[in-house]
Amino acid sequence: MPASTKTSHGGARPGAGRPKGSGRWGESCVRMSIPESRAGQVRDFLEALYGERQEDAEQRLPALLAQAGLTLLRPPELPASLRLPLFGHKIAAGFPSPADDYVEDRIDLNQHLIRHKEATFFLRVKGDSMLGAGIHDGDLLIVDRALDPVDGKIVIAVLDGELTVKRLERKKGTLRLLPENPAFPPIEVKNEQDLVIWGVVTNVIHGL
Repeated sequence: MPASTKTSHGGARPGAGRPKGSGRWGESCVRMSIPESRAGQVRDFLEALYGERQEDAEQRLPALLAQAGLTLLRPPELPASLRLPLFGHKIAAGFPSPADDYVEDRIDLNQHLIRHKEATFFLRVKGDSMLGAGIHDGDLLIVDRALDPVDGKIVIAVLDGELTVKRLERKKGTLRLLPENPAFPPIEVKNEQDLVIWGVVTNVIHGL
């Protein structure tokens, strides 16, 4: 019998395949299972969030988020810099003088609030399940999709196709989404459920 030989065909080749980040969503993706009835809803959310279907994305996304009491607001193009004066804390009561002698520093709110410009978006909240975390009805959330959703962080989550804002808890092999209001029960994520974390809440803008 002739001896078997190895060919040069097959297997991974250097430089072969799609370059990382060049896919439809512009970043690495994971394979997961979602309920068939929710597939269209999740796909529409992704396409709207990532700018697909430009002609109707802005109309589709608010309706989807409204099911969870959320409103998406895209950040406008940021100016190069907008540095506002920070007055020293020892100023006497009353309106401080704008004299430079009182200015301790200058702050650019874009740099202070937004770490990853391309991965940041805003959500307007509807509901009071997170009152204990200082998140009130009508508040604006600044959400960063580039951050890791570690234990204790407040996240924007999609559980079985439903969007929600909750605090993430990872303990002893369990995963829970916790409200910050005793009137709402914790949500324990079961193995058969599908959970996707869309982003981590970094700041809350709350009017007085």
